[in-house]
This record gives sequence, C-alpha cells and structure tokens, in this order.
Amino acid sequence: MRQIILLVCCAALLLTGCAGNPGSGESHGSGEEYGGQTAEQQRGDEQTAPATERPEPISPSSDYVTEEMYQRAVAFQQGDLTRLASVMRRAQAGEDITVGVIGGSITEGYSASNRDKSSYACHMRDWWQERFPDSQVEYVNAGIGGTSSYLGVHRVQEDLLDHEPDFVIVEFSVNDGATNFYKRSYDNLLRRILLEDNMPAVMLLFTTQENGTSAQINDALLGFGYELPMISYGNAVLPAIEAGEFAWRDISPDNIHPNDRGHAIIGELLYRYLNDVYDRLDEIPEETAPFTAEAQTKERYMEGRVLGASDLTPVSAGSFTHTQSGWYFPYDDYWYTETGEESIVFEIEAANIGILYQRDVDDAFGQYDVYIDGEHVRTLNGCFVNGWGNSMEAEELYTSGEKTLHRVEVRRNPESAGDKFTVIAWLVS
Repeated sequence: MRQIILLVCCAALLLTGCAGNPGSGESHGSGEEYGGQTAEQQRGDEQTAPATERPEPISPSSDYVTEEMYQRAVAFQQGDLTRLASVMRRAQAGEDITVGVIGGSITEGYSASNRDKSSYACHMRDWWQERFPDSQVEYVNAGIGGTSSYLGVHRVQEDLLDHEPDFVIVEFSVNDGATNFYKRSYDNLLRRILLEDNMPAVMLLFTTQENGTSAQINDALLGFGYELPMISYGNAVLPAIEAGEFAWRDISPDNIHPNDRGHAIIGELLYRYLNDVYDRLDEIPEETAPFTAEAQTKERYMEGRVLGASDLTPVSAGSFTHTQSGWYFPYDDYWYTETGEESIVFEIEAANIGILYQRDVDDAFGQYDVYIDGEHVRTLNGCFVNGWGNSMEAEELYTSGEKTLHRVEVRRNPESAGDKFTVIAWLVS
C-alpha cells in the first residue's frame, strides 16, 4: 500500500510541479516536518543559535536560466538534504572531498567543445572548488557514451565507488528506456551508491531528447521513494522552446547531446541548487542517518561486476583472440574473431549473466548466437552499418535466483552475412 501511495503522490508532483525545492523554502514530508525536525523545533533552535552569515552565492560564467526555467527544473519533492549538507560542512571545514558523476555520453561530455572545461559535470566540479577553496576537491567522471544503467550498475564499483565519492550525480535518462528492466537496473544502481559506508549524497539529473523522450518518470518515482534531490533539464528547456524563447538547435547539434550552451544551462541549474542548499545549512539537521529504505524493485545486480579478458580465461578460445586496443572502448582487453570458424566457450559462476559486445558500422561484422548450458538464449547483431557509429551494447542473457557454474558459448550464426565479432566483457551478478 505504501508503494502505491508513493507512486500516486509522485505522479501528481511530476504532473503539477507543486513540490518543495531549496529555493522555495517549503518543507518536504508531512505537515511542517523537515529531516525529522518540526518547524517549531527549527524556530527554537534559531532563537538560541543565530544563523551563520554566509558568503555571496557562487555565480556561473553564463546566464541562460530564467527563474521560470529553474523552478520547473526543481519542481519535485525537496528530498532529504542531510547528506548533501554534510558534505558541504566537511568541505567548509577544509576536509578533502570527492565529487563524481556516472551516466552516458551527456555525462561524458559529448558535444561539449572541451570535455574537461565545458561539460555540465565540470561546471558541477567548479562549483565545489570555487565554493570551498580550502578543500581539496577530487573529481571522478564515470560517464561512458552509449551506455545504460544496466551496464552502469555492473561497473559502478570499479569506475566510481572505489574512489569513495562524497557527492554523486546519476544521469541515464536518455539511454535507459522507460521499462521495468531499466527501472530495476537504475534502482539497483542507486541502492549500491546509497548503501556505501561513507554515505555519499546522491542527486538525480534527468536529461531529454528533442522530442521529450526520457526515462524521467521512472527515475523520478525511484528518487521520490528514496527522498533524493532531483533536477530536470527537460523540464527547464522544453517548455521554453515551445514558448519560442530559444530553439533546440541553440542548445544541441543533434537530437540528444547538449552543446556548450546546453551544458551551461545544466551547470547553472546545479549552481543555483547547490547555492540554495549551502545558504540554508543552518536549517538542515546535522545528523545523517544510514540508508535503510526498502528496495523498490528486485535486488538483482547488487553484486554486479564486469569480467573482461584480463579477468576471465575461456575454456576454449576457438578462433577468438585475446586483443588489446586503445580504441573507443574503456575496456581495452576483449575477445575478437575475424572468421567465427570456431566458437569461444567460458565457464562463468553467476546467478545472472549479461554480455557487453561491439556493434560496428563495418558490414563485415555479423550475427552470433549465445548458448548457456547448451540452450540458445540470444542472437546478437554485431553489424551496425546503418547506425550512428561504433558502439557498445549491453544485453541481459540469463537470470536466476541461485549462483551456479554455467557453460557459456558464443558461436557464429549459420545465416550471418558477416564474420567478425567482438565480445568486450561479461556482466555477472
């Protein structure tokens, strides 16, 4: 019943935008409670402990976001800000902190003129460095173009969590579909971050395609259930474009990726949100409670990991060779064949198995079948001749409730026109 109520309430918030946010001064939850503290308790605290006078807000280098755009972008429940406030207090005290992002090509900085300076993630990093000059702010960008939260939940440990981030932005809304499959992988990803011992603060960022395609509703429902801060780039820009304030081509060179102006808009939204929270530190309780919320989907990938060629030796390599390359893939070791004359066979111990393989615009790449324990489970198409470019594709192949040893075979489909194929890695949990 609680989940039904949460879904109904969150849907109403998404449709109406009638929710609290850091700039409005409204509280979240029921009545006048905020972070377990009532409004009367807060007023009493204010009488005995005067508020600290804070420096002027940090200003971004651009000025594209109107008040209306910002209010639409943050028109969600306020969420629990105690973790975020805790990071700010530690940075204010001169402690070293780490800020990070995980997502797809937008997070990686695709279409920004300089990914190290002009991307939204760099704008976010700059806010922390400018706001807290006495703190050493480390920055981790775990964005990989063309990837979803399904791959994200398997790579999050090595690519992000091993760096012990204190603040994390999660952005997968244009790469995930609005399906239960991606809802589950996104949910598991959020839970893996939130359950870390150092209790990082998590913010959800919702991007959009030109036509409004986005997994925002799925993602926001999960964020609502976990009381997470959320910002929607789509909510900010799409109504402004419809009103004729600017055109999509002003913020993107294609139908998805922000250009420098688009990244700057996201940066401004983040600057203002973080400024608002920083300005209210005296109102936010200092106690940060461990994450105890129940999972909103099945916890299938909580131990997910990526097994590449450096981690796993095939039982039989067949005509596949262990290859190293400095090309696009962040996983440089993989298995590759030019002929497909003989299959490659692995023994993998897992409850759930997925594959990460190459899709190539070269029509010499073909279709390959995957067999698990002798049963055909999927035909994979490595030929992407009419696609947008060479890419990685992650697909789930097998799920169960028990971790056991499986025989996994990849062989050329008899009707394949192409011969080449690349297995980049296995996704196991």
